[in-house]
Parts: sequence; C-alpha cells; structure tokens
Amino acid sequence: MSTDVTAGGGHGAVPTGPDVPVRTPVPPRRGWPLYEVFLRGKRGLNHVHVGSLHAPDAEMAVHAARDLYTRRNEGVSIWVVRSADVTASSPDEKDPLFAPSGDKVYRHPTFYEIPDDVPHI
Repeated sequence: MSTDVTAGGGHGAVPTGPDVPVRTPVPPRRGWPLYEVFLRGKRGLNHVHVGSLHAPDAEMAVHAARDLYTRRNEGVSIWVVRSADVTASSPDEKDPLFAPSGDKVYRHPTFYEIPDDVPHI
C-alpha cells in the first residue's frame, strides 16, 4: 500500500494516490428520512415528543437531536424514531378503539378514596 502525501495549498499533509479511501457521498437533505425526536428531561420521567428532523441515518439523527433540542443540558435521554415507522390511531377512532375498556371498572380506582397526601395517583 503506497499513499503519497502532499503539503500543497497550506493544508498540511493531504493524502493522494490510488490507496486513498473514497468517502461515500451523502445524499442531499431532501432525500433524508424524517425522524421524530423524544426527550426525557430527568431520570424517572417519560420521554416527550419535542419535534422532528431530517437526518441520513439514526445515529446522525441522535447527534442532530442533541444539538438541536438539548442546548441547555435539559435532557438525560434521547429517542429518535423514523416517522415512517410510527403507527398511530386516529382521533376519529377513539370510541371504537377505547370502548372495550369502559366496561372494566375494576381497572379504575373508584372503589376507595385516595388520601390527599399521596402524590401522583
């Protein structure tokens, strides 16, 4: 393996020759997939959807999300999900989708009183 170097242009030693690795070109941004970004603010809290961004892959989406959505060190965890991979119900489907749980009253704490000093219930 023989790689020549040149110091032309004032940039230091720049590799030249047949053995120089060729970088794969990055596709234009308009072809990048859209990612949904979820951020967890503190340990123990839920991830919250904070926005969307375009990136060439998931790893770059995490780095871009970090730079874009955690400028003041407000996050402890970032999730990115391709928008194309998200499946969601429609608000129009609310009644048929959630109706089966309405007849399961044992799932709701209606049979006893919750003390006032018990938080987050």
